[in-house]
Amino acid sequence: MTSHPAPPSPGAHPVIDTVVVTATDSPSVIFEGHGMLRGADLVGSRQSLAAEVTWRGDTWRAEVPLLDSSWRGPLLPPRSGRYVLTAAGPDPIPVSSTAELPAPQLLPGVTRVSFAAGENGLEIVFAAPLTDRERGSLQQASLEADYRATAYEPLNAVFFESFWGQNASCNPRAIDRSLARLRPDITRYWSVADASVEVPEGAVALIEGSVEWWRIRGSARLLVVNDWLRKRLRKRAYQTVLQTWHGTMLKKLALSRLRLGLRPMLATLSESSRWDILLAQNPYSRKVFRRAYAFRGPVWEEGYPRDDILVTGDAAAVRERLGIPDDVTVLLYAPTWRDDHPDQVDHLDVSRFATSMGEGYVTLIRGHSRTLRPGQDVHADNVLDVTGYPDVSELFLVADVLITDYSSVMFDFTVTGKPVFFFTPDLEHYREKLRGFYFDLIPWAPGPVVPTLEELVELIRVREAIRPGFARKYRAWQARFNPLDDGGAADRVVNRLLAEGIVG
Repeated sequence: MTSHPAPPSPGAHPVIDTVVVTATDSPSVIFEGHGMLRGADLVGSRQSLAAEVTWRGDTWRAEVPLLDSSWRGPLLPPRSGRYVLTAAGPDPIPVSSTAELPAPQLLPGVTRVSFAAGENGLEIVFAAPLTDRERGSLQQASLEADYRATAYEPLNAVFFESFWGQNASCNPRAIDRSLARLRPDITRYWSVADASVEVPEGAVALIEGSVEWWRIRGSARLLVVNDWLRKRLRKRAYQTVLQTWHGTMLKKLALSRLRLGLRPMLATLSESSRWDILLAQNPYSRKVFRRAYAFRGPVWEEGYPRDDILVTGDAAAVRERLGIPDDVTVLLYAPTWRDDHPDQVDHLDVSRFATSMGEGYVTLIRGHSRTLRPGQDVHADNVLDVTGYPDVSELFLVADVLITDYSSVMFDFTVTGKPVFFFTPDLEHYREKLRGFYFDLIPWAPGPVVPTLEELVELIRVREAIRPGFARKYRAWQARFNPLDDGGAADRVVNRLLAEGIVG
């Protein structure tokens, strides 16, 4: 953030007088106002955009570029959501506004900007850059009707989607990486929620709900997804759906869940009936998937493509991207989400935990994908919230220790052989009332299962001393859950897709 020149002495609280959106090659939102403003940021729940503040007499001008780099990645538009201009300082406060609300504006390929009066004054709302023909329930219903009625020509291409387009990650990204290397002639499309999602190099981003999104969804020969397709799919005879899913499971899912109602059961059966191939990390997962989704199609046991990077990846490059010094121990806290608290991420109190660990440690907190939109980043000393980081597999590379609870990340991280700790203060409630488990964690756990923050801190500090006591369990865990995670899973999947003529 730059601020020049600042007024010589404190004055009244800052007030926004006018707001202008510039639609250029470098789009921005410009705020002009009066009162004391030494610096400012446009602050959302998972992202902040720095403003350049300049002064002219008694008025200020704060310009916020709308293309920004996160995690030293490419310049991308802001995430969809609500943002507030906030005055920088020891105690940041929203800047109040008397400005007339500008009309909504579409910045093609970037974002759609609109404004609203919120509790803290003027709110700037960013959304996916859909045209007037594409946005809204009536327009989407019309596009969906066209999609269902159109006889598309089959396209030798792959349509990828990860976590409902919120990022381009997980097993689909690893398969994309392999496909780009083995068959660069095949076009790779990625379904994204908005233009803020970074897609792999050489891939084509498709904004969900756009005309082109509907067309490719109906014509691509292969669809690769890691979560539910949702209702809007009419699968053609030439199309194959590869469901990679996103983790081996401890907690019960789908038809296995506790107290499952009739409607969720029917929705589950409808969803799984549209999958042609299901990918499993190991034999254990295959058996669970068969029961949980009543899936009778082929299940490919090839290991998890997203874990290839744990064998072949460059940890130093990821550490540099995150800005973590070499002499710091990285603790990754990656809990699952709670059905009864879907927007809560921090069940550990990472601020107090990081303070207890002291110097020489940095704690990364990674919320579940379900908490990406409703949750908010945690800000504390020696804590880095990486919930919005593009790919969790890269975080496993840099982490020296994993702290989780009931998340499937436990089955991925053990590919690295590094220590795992299970922080489970609500173990009985989660197991008996909320979700239920497929197996008892405690006898199998490849690391300590602890109920309190204090015990967790103490054990992490002596982690090397206690590792021998878990060596046998760790090896048994790897033999059961990681037998195929050898760095070549993605290539095996792609080669099988090509050999069976599914794509190519």
